[in-house]
Amino acid sequence: MGKVLIILIFLGILVSLGSALFHMVKGGRRTDATAKALTIRISLSVGLFILLFILYALGVIEPHGVRP
Repeated sequence: MGKVLIILIFLGILVSLGSALFHMVKGGRRTDATAKALTIRISLSVGLFILLFILYALGVIEPHGVRP
């Protein structure tokens, strides 16, 4: 369940980033839409970072790879 939630949040980050890019390229006077999309992206990124720490502390996910 934890891994699925991580993937969904990551996809949300990518969608928000794409939305910001669309609004930025589209131009016009809608800079508020770009700022809102980037604010959502940053919020999701910080939330994902915190969620990763919580899931690691609970033992739901474990790091793999080179360990000292």
